[in-house]
Amino acid sequence: MDLNRVIKLLQETDKDDLEEKQLKAVKILVQYYQNGFPLRDLAQIFKILNLCAGKIGQQPHFIESAYSILKLCGLPFLKKKVSDEITYAEDTANSIALLGDLMKVPSSELRIQICKCIVDFYHAEPPKKHITGYQQASSSYKIQMAEVGGLAKTMVQSLALLDNQLVEKLWVLKALQHLSTSEANCTLMMQAQAASSICAHLNDPDPSGQLLFRSSEILWNLLEKSSKEEIIQQLSNLECLLALKEIFKNLFMRGFRHYDRQLRNDILVITTIIAQNPEAPMIECGFTRDLILFATFNEVKSQNPLVKGLKLSNSYEDFELKKLLFNIIVILCKDLPTVQLLIDGKVVLALFTYVKKPEKHKIIEWSAAQYEELQLHAIATLSSVAPLLIEEYMLCQGNARILAFLEWCESEDSFFSHGNSFHGTGGRGNKFAHMRYTLRLLRAMVYLQDETVNNDLCEKGTIQQLIGIFKNTISKSNDKEEAIVLEIQSDILLILSGLCEHNIPRKEIFGTEGVDVILHVLKTDPKKFQSGLGYIVLLFSTLDSIWCCILGCYPSEDYFLEKEGIFLLLDLLALNQKKFCNLILGIMVEFCDNPKTTVHVNSWRGKKDQTAASLLIKLWRKEEKELGVKRDKHGKIIDTKKPLFTSFQEEQNIMPLPADCPTVAVMDVAENIRAKIYAVLGKLDFENLPGLSAEDFVTLCIIHRYLDFKIGEIWNEIYEEIKLEKLRPVTTDKNILEAITTASENIGKMVASLQSEMIESQARQDVQNEQRVYAKIQATHKQRDLANKSWENFLARTSNAKTLKKAKRLQEKAIESSRYNERPPNAIFHQTEIKGLNTTVPSGRVVTLESTPARLVGGPLADTDIALKKLPIRGGALQRVKTVKIVDEPKKNVLT
Repeated sequence: MDLNRVIKLLQETDKDDLEEKQLKAVKILVQYYQNGFPLRDLAQIFKILNLCAGKIGQQPHFIESAYSILKLCGLPFLKKKVSDEITYAEDTANSIALLGDLMKVPSSELRIQICKCIVDFYHAEPPKKHITGYQQASSSYKIQMAEVGGLAKTMVQSLALLDNQLVEKLWVLKALQHLSTSEANCTLMMQAQAASSICAHLNDPDPSGQLLFRSSEILWNLLEKSSKEEIIQQLSNLECLLALKEIFKNLFMRGFRHYDRQLRNDILVITTIIAQNPEAPMIECGFTRDLILFATFNEVKSQNPLVKGLKLSNSYEDFELKKLLFNIIVILCKDLPTVQLLIDGKVVLALFTYVKKPEKHKIIEWSAAQYEELQLHAIATLSSVAPLLIEEYMLCQGNARILAFLEWCESEDSFFSHGNSFHGTGGRGNKFAHMRYTLRLLRAMVYLQDETVNNDLCEKGTIQQLIGIFKNTISKSNDKEEAIVLEIQSDILLILSGLCEHNIPRKEIFGTEGVDVILHVLKTDPKKFQSGLGYIVLLFSTLDSIWCCILGCYPSEDYFLEKEGIFLLLDLLALNQKKFCNLILGIMVEFCDNPKTTVHVNSWRGKKDQTAASLLIKLWRKEEKELGVKRDKHGKIIDTKKPLFTSFQEEQNIMPLPADCPTVAVMDVAENIRAKIYAVLGKLDFENLPGLSAEDFVTLCIIHRYLDFKIGEIWNEIYEEIKLEKLRPVTTDKNILEAITTASENIGKMVASLQSEMIESQARQDVQNEQRVYAKIQATHKQRDLANKSWENFLARTSNAKTLKKAKRLQEKAIESSRYNERPPNAIFHQTEIKGLNTTVPSGRVVTLESTPARLVGGPLADTDIALKKLPIRGGALQRVKTVKIVDEPKKNVLT
């Protein structure tokens, strides 16, 4: 079909029967393309559609023509080649974008058809019949082109034209509901301020209820698939919040259908998300007050007409509503102006109605599982609300309620926990979930450091009760509940730390029982600290408890030392875990103030008989390596001007700072463990440290002078800052500064010299040790050679008679030469040699006989009757022989 002729015809204006010809041409076009528009013709067809829409204002008959073309746009587009989708992509995107512009045409019928056409993009119908040479474009092609063309943005803008036209508005919302299923369209809608324009009209009259449903669905999609922060910002205005408030109140008070309750909950979730923005005028619009009222009216009686006669059922939707209301209270209380509204609404009292043991035979509106979940949620909510309302907490006797509830949690009452919810995780069949959230609430109150609250807790025996609970959890826990039990134990120790810190009488109450609990944790298998089940958190809590509950109380310190607590701390330190080394060293510094600690520290031995001093020096070397401190291969100082400088300090340029701002050199003291190692070794006495190697002594020289080096480093910073500020100190000050820096450098040189002497001495000692070892090896080889030579001589004597005689003559000659030549008078000479012996071994008249091995003769019982009866035939003692034939019996035995 010649589309250019149709376009030219529609552009003509000066003929009499022109309108009839134009309508007829468009009608033929519609008839020709009744099975769908080819992609190659789309640009021209939409140009024709645009020309028809432009004539509607003066020639209403063109409405039908435009309507017919739009109706065909709902059919799938056709392609002749596979590449048509790519070739005509730009034309297609521009054509589809034109649909949004056509919404400006003041025709209700046309606008509705445009919306239907857009909806058909997502529910495409197949063509009525197949056209030879054409294929249907992919089902998602139109949707993609709508995203590229920005159709969603123009559709949002068209809402401003439909203020009082409900039907058309509903169709536009339906189209936007479909368009908002993709992230690209949601981004375009966000740019067009869709959230605020849709939310502001939520409360518009609509008997069908579609407006609220479709609008909430679009808002949900915008929050999920575009920038959440931007959407919240768009909704955080008075107009939107007032609309949400009225809708929620209406659904809460008058909604009775399942659909109404679901919609009510959806609106509350959207409100909760908006409430996260502190700039949202929740209080100004009155929404916060109403939400607090709706959250507490079941627990606290109210005369407010909004809740008069209202009652929640135990349906799933009402149950979810109750949890959502608890949740939004947590969010609202982050805004401090809300505090007064929480007081007026008696929120703390309402929430405390759940902090009690379940009462048997009492009819409640919730099922057992629902009540348990609400109970846990209420306690969790109190953890956020109660610290803001301390007076209300005390008026409600919060401490007494919590301790009583903890006592029930610890008791053996028959209670089956369902553990279905997020808050009930790990608590199925037990009360651990209740205990966990109650302890979280107690921890939140203790860490306020409010003396009224903490004194009241201690007067009620909280410290002893918590220690008892800790001991019970040790005996009751199993592998399935390990994670939740560890969390409970960590919270107990943190609460005890908060109560005992800076208070000696409470530390005395903590006493030996508390120390035993801490020692139990310290004895945990180190492998478990890598298990990820909360052992590392428990260890940190335990170290905090040592600091807050033991240190400063001498009886507890002595008991801790007596039970080898310092040994356990050093065992942990030897694990070389950077994450808790700093804490342990800090505790060690404080413990060393106790004169009994030094003996325990020096007595400790680690793997390979390592001492505590050697361990600390090893940690120092590791820390310096990580910090990038310059040392040579022996650990000796390289830069005597900056012996402690780290790589970070080298990179940082010195710059003038206010007097109250710590410099890099000062911050270095707090940011690594070197200062603590120096403090511990200083209290142990640098001169008498056992078990150190030469390398350790070289490092110890630096540690011993740490404070001098650090002071010099800070003075050097001061001098450099003065130079940078271009200040000129007076002569005396300048001389003093130069003297200090020179003295610091001289100390560095002195330490470096001492280290060199130690290294040289050790090198000499190593050489001497090496020579001793070589001498020992040489002596061993010499002895082995002599033994070999002796053996060879022995073999020669036994195998050659001449050699034997020669050896005998030499032996006799040596014996003779060893005697005195002059004999004393009247002396009796005793002959010691036996004549005629051809042996070279010393001989005499006494002969030593070696016993025959037992394995040959059968043992001492071989000639007895018992041996024959008891021992087996094979093996054991020899059998007795009854008859023995003697061949030749010697006449007499001669012992030689």
